[in-house]
Amino acid sequence: MNLDHIQQVSHTAAPLFTEQEVHTALDQMSDNIATHYVEKNPIVLCVLIGGLYTFSHIIARLRMPLQIDYVHASRYRGGTSGHTVTWKAEPNIDLNERNVIIVDDILDGGLTLKEITEYCQTKGAISTATAVLLDKTSCRLSGGLKFADYTGLSINSNDYVFGCGMDYQTYLRNAPGIYAVNPALLNRDSPTQPLEQTAKTTD
Repeated sequence: MNLDHIQQVSHTAAPLFTEQEVHTALDQMSDNIATHYVEKNPIVLCVLIGGLYTFSHIIARLRMPLQIDYVHASRYRGGTSGHTVTWKAEPNIDLNERNVIIVDDILDGGLTLKEITEYCQTKGAISTATAVLLDKTSCRLSGGLKFADYTGLSINSNDYVFGCGMDYQTYLRNAPGIYAVNPALLNRDSPTQPLEQTAKTTD
């Protein structure tokens, strides 16, 4: 990857949500989760890699008994689009008869989150819920998860976004706030709009 291109993407991006707006959304998400799970001893699953930011902030705000684990499922392999889910890591904790909260950074097409939810159900979870920092409401695909149970922020556009865990070509996850890539600079690896963008890219 050309680092000059990454810097250009970063410098020309349009701000969508400030860091403070993100933290306010995380506060509200955490409060809502705590209300429903305070006595349910949940397992909170982080969807790597993109979900790390949202996951770490949410569990730091939850003052209740819980266990944490992770899954690593990717459609992108470092690119901006993909079709087939590749499982790189499954949870280590037994999900049978447990309440599971799946935390990711973004819901767009919804295919990967739908597959992870169904996986947890096949492992015997009593209940499954999804929590995402950003919902791209206009990007659902047929067969994808229709909505997340807990959502921090939402946009109704096809903007390719980065920041707060979301990446552009595996970079810019550490940007404070959430930004939209300048379409003129979007370095697609296919001529079509990304199916599901940043959440599950690999190292």
